[in-house]
Amino acid sequence: MEKEVSFEENIKKLESIVKELESGEVELDKAMAKFDEACKIAKVCDEKLKNASSQVNKIMSSDGTLKDFKIEE
Repeated sequence: MEKEVSFEENIKKLESIVKELESGEVELDKAMAKFDEACKIAKVCDEKLKNASSQVNKIMSSDGTLKDFKIEE
């Protein structure tokens, strides 16, 4: 079973990949593999952010259930 990597660890990995690619010293095949890896990590991070946003946008109702938070104008 694979350990789930935290959002923060994924961001650090993305930053590391970006620095490596920006250095210009990476062979094309390795650069393409790193780019593919970065895209996968970015997708995982995006899903985690969407889930976190969804949880933050819920409020507890008087009956103890969670409901979507809506701003009334």
